[in-house]
Amino acid sequence: MVNLTEGIEQEKGFRSYTPGYWSRDGGSAPELWNDWKWQLKNRVVKLAQLEEHLSLSEEERAGVLLSGDKLALAITPHFFNLIPRKNPDDPIRRQMIPRIEETWGSPYDMADPCGEDSHMPVPGLVHRYPDRVLFLVTDRCAAYCRYCTRSRVVSGVGEQELHTDFEEAFRYLEQHTEVRDVLLSGGDALLFSDGKLENLLSRLRAIPHIEFLRIGTRVPIFLPQRITPELCVMLAKYHPLWMSVHVNHPRELTIEVKEALERLANAGIPLGNQSVLLAGVNDDLETMKTLVHKLLMCRVRPYYLYQCDLINGSSHLRTSVAKGIEIIEGLRGHTTGYAVPQYVIDAPGGGGKVPINPGYILYHDNEKIVIRNYEGKIFEYPETGNENVQFAPQREYHDEYLYS
Repeated sequence: MVNLTEGIEQEKGFRSYTPGYWSRDGGSAPELWNDWKWQLKNRVVKLAQLEEHLSLSEEERAGVLLSGDKLALAITPHFFNLIPRKNPDDPIRRQMIPRIEETWGSPYDMADPCGEDSHMPVPGLVHRYPDRVLFLVTDRCAAYCRYCTRSRVVSGVGEQELHTDFEEAFRYLEQHTEVRDVLLSGGDALLFSDGKLENLLSRLRAIPHIEFLRIGTRVPIFLPQRITPELCVMLAKYHPLWMSVHVNHPRELTIEVKEALERLANAGIPLGNQSVLLAGVNDDLETMKTLVHKLLMCRVRPYYLYQCDLINGSSHLRTSVAKGIEIIEGLRGHTTGYAVPQYVIDAPGGGGKVPINPGYILYHDNEKIVIRNYEGKIFEYPETGNENVQFAPQREYHDEYLYS
C-alpha cells in the first residue's frame, strides 16, 4: 500500500489514465473515447461491471446491492479509470462505490439538510437568499457521488422526484426583480445538448434584472469530453457567466480535465472550485494543499471547502469541524491566498452558508482589535474614530488579559 507522502508526490503531476480498464475493447479507440455520448452510454452502472474490474470488499458489494433505492450507481469510463483494482480505502473509490454504511442511520442525518424544499416557491426553483436563486434544471448527473446533498431527488431512484416547472420558474424570475443571480444546478445542466442549454441560457438572459448566470457542475471532471470547443463558443455568448466545478482530490485533475478547464477559461468563463471535506478522501493538509495548487495550475480558484452536509447515510464520510479548521490554518499564510478556500457549513435546515475560520481574533472592543497571524504572533489594530487610545502594533499578551 502506498504511504501518504509517496501518494501525494505521485498525484502532484497531471497524467492521463486512458484507456485503463477499457484497453481490451473498442472503447480504447480515440474517436469513441473522446465522444462524450459514448462515455455516458458506457457508464459503469451494475454490480457485474464493477466485479469485472475491481475486487470488491464485502462492505462495497453489500452497498451496491442496496444502492438501487437510495442513489443510483453510475461512473463514467474516464472517472472509473482513476479507481484502483484492489484498495477499498482509495479516496476516489470512497466517493463513488456504494458501501453498506450508506444504510446506517445517524441521529443527525437529514433527507434535506440544506432546507431546499422549504424554500421552493415554484417547483425546481430554490429562493433562499435575497438576491439569488438556485434553479434545479435536471435530476441527472454524469456520475453519482455517494455523499450527494440531493440524493433524495437525483438519479431517479431517490425518495422524491424532481418536477421542475420551467415556465412557472421563468414567470417567477420575471416578477421578482430582486433576483440578480441564477445558479443552474440539479443534477448537472452540462448534460443538456448545446441547443437545449442555449435555450435555457437565452431565456434567462432575456430577463433584464438578472445580471449574471452561474453553472454548478462536475461534468468537466467526470466527463471532460463534454467540454467541446463548440460548447465553449456557445457559453461565451452569455457573459457574464461563471462556473463552479467540484474537485475533491488531486488525482481527479487529469490531463484531460486540465485541458477541458483551460478551454472554459479561454472562453472567458471564471472558474471556482467547491470541494467537500470527506473522511479518507481529502481530510489531511498535504492532500488539500496539493489539490488547491493543482487547481490554480488549471486556472481554477479554490472557492469553498464544505463541511459535509448531514445527508442520510453519509456519516462514514463526515469529518470533524476541527479537522476542517486545522486544514485552513495549515493553508492560510503558508501558501498563496488565492489557494485558500473559504471553509463553510451549510447550516442544517436551511440557514445558508456560514463561514468557519480559525480563531484569528483574540480580543475586540471599541478601542482596538487584537489579532494573531499564521505564525502565532499577536498584533493590535486601533478602532477607527478613537484617536486617544494607545496601542502597540505587536506585543506579547497573557491569556488572562486576552480573555478577561
